Amino acid sequence: MSTITLDQGKGLQPGTGKPKLDAPSGMIAGLIFVAIMLAGLAYTVWSLYQDISGSGMPATTWLPFILLGVALLIALAFEFVNGFHDTANAVATVIYTHAMPAQVAVVWSGFFNFLGVLLASGAVAFGIISLLPVELILNVGSSAGFAMVFALLIAAIIWNLGTWALGLPASSSHTLIGSIIGVGLANQLFFTDNKTAGVDWSKAIEIGWSLLLSPLFGFCAAALLFLTLKVLVKNPELYAEPKGNQPPPTWIRGLLIATCTGVSFAHGSNDGQKGMGLIMLILIGCAPTAYALNRAIPAAEIAQVRAQAVAAGLIFENKGFGYNIIGNPRTNVTNYINAKKLDDATFPALALLNKDIVKEIEDLGKNGIAKMPAEAVSNIRNDMYLASEALNRIFKNEAKEEKVFDDADRKVLKAYKESLDNTTKFIPFWVKVAVAIALGLGTMVGWKRIVVTVGEKIGKQHLTYAQGASAEMVAATTIGVADVLGLPVSTTHVLSSGVAGTMAANKSGLQMSTVRNMLMAWVLTLPCAIALSAGLFVIFRQLF
Repeated sequence: MSTITLDQGKGLQPGTGKPKLDAPSGMIAGLIFVAIMLAGLAYTVWSLYQDISGSGMPATTWLPFILLGVALLIALAFEFVNGFHDTANAVATVIYTHAMPAQVAVVWSGFFNFLGVLLASGAVAFGIISLLPVELILNVGSSAGFAMVFALLIAAIIWNLGTWALGLPASSSHTLIGSIIGVGLANQLFFTDNKTAGVDWSKAIEIGWSLLLSPLFGFCAAALLFLTLKVLVKNPELYAEPKGNQPPPTWIRGLLIATCTGVSFAHGSNDGQKGMGLIMLILIGCAPTAYALNRAIPAAEIAQVRAQAVAAGLIFENKGFGYNIIGNPRTNVTNYINAKKLDDATFPALALLNKDIVKEIEDLGKNGIAKMPAEAVSNIRNDMYLASEALNRIFKNEAKEEKVFDDADRKVLKAYKESLDNTTKFIPFWVKVAVAIALGLGTMVGWKRIVVTVGEKIGKQHLTYAQGASAEMVAATTIGVADVLGLPVSTTHVLSSGVAGTMAANKSGLQMSTVRNMLMAWVLTLPCAIALSAGLFVIFRQLF
């Protein structure tokens, strides 16, 4: 069997079946791209105007709206960069096995990224927000809140653009999480006296382990799958390099396109939600009257939330019986969320906080969300958010330690938490559309650098059909399982290391300079994102 070799660091030699990456897109394609982008921006602006004018939010100054516009553009820019940075996850193998032409593959991937965002549940969107310092989330409309949003988004964009310019597959998810940790760390060290606040170190350690283990998993799993295919499927065509631009056999081509589709859709549904969560944080800070509470909730549902709040209050009072607190209960609840440790003040504080929520819901029932003043909307949203996060922390601790509630009480409190989340954690449809367009269009721009690295510069021989299928199947399966289990596994890491694993299993050889650069990018992503966002946060706190 003949082999197609690669010059170390130079990619495929001319005339060896290299895919056509530089086909001109044409003026019509460019005009369609610009038209979709402008239509998306126009729809976003129109939807914002409708929501804000419909809420009756007073326009006493233009500053909040200017900050809102700038913050939204930066958030959408992050999703756009995320799109072209992570396109290689889905399309590199279908391009280099000639299963799809390059331009068709990126448009195909962009469309399914778009669909993935639109059909996302929204559960992940607010999961990323919970990693941020509680006091900054509660005061997101303040100068500190804007410093936080700008710092973490700009830091993530800078690192993504830097690794893209070098053609290095790095994880956008880990970049964003590192940026969030950096903000929390800077806030903890320089801007608060509470040294338990700011960083969820247990989550940071979990992410660190995934950063270390996901490349190893991708390498081993793809290598094993490839060797298994060799034993079970004896068709020699699968293990040969593509001949010219000839596509693979029909069934393997279908498998490659299916896994490309699955990875694209899953990437959109997962990574797109992170952008949604950050945009909602921006909207809550800039336009609380319109976005702090879900204005679509009917009056009957508000009455149900009140009934659940009253039932939850009785449970809190029973748990806190015999103890009293002095001062604002929100301080005690915030301290519990930060310290993750129950004390004598936790349940009395939750009981008092819950009484305020019941009173606020009663006022809400009289006037309706639409007629509540901005300050009142922000207050009830913050109180509901605190209660929900405290319950979430208790339920998490129960899974590791002794049970706090019996089954009946836990059922009541879980239903209450779900109602609180439905009231405060929602995503307008236009936000999904804006993020979907940004991510989808991003997949069609700038994809070539990292695709070339994955397709040409990892192994010393051309990627075979079986190698591409093995790496894609591992990536598609891993991201699906990770979504179900809530594990912070990087698809970028799994796919690129999976390609390396199949090269090693096939004894195709590895280009060690590329492997070293990839490992360096993987190792440096978290600390560099942390340092960038922490530095920017400190600078912005001084400027705002």
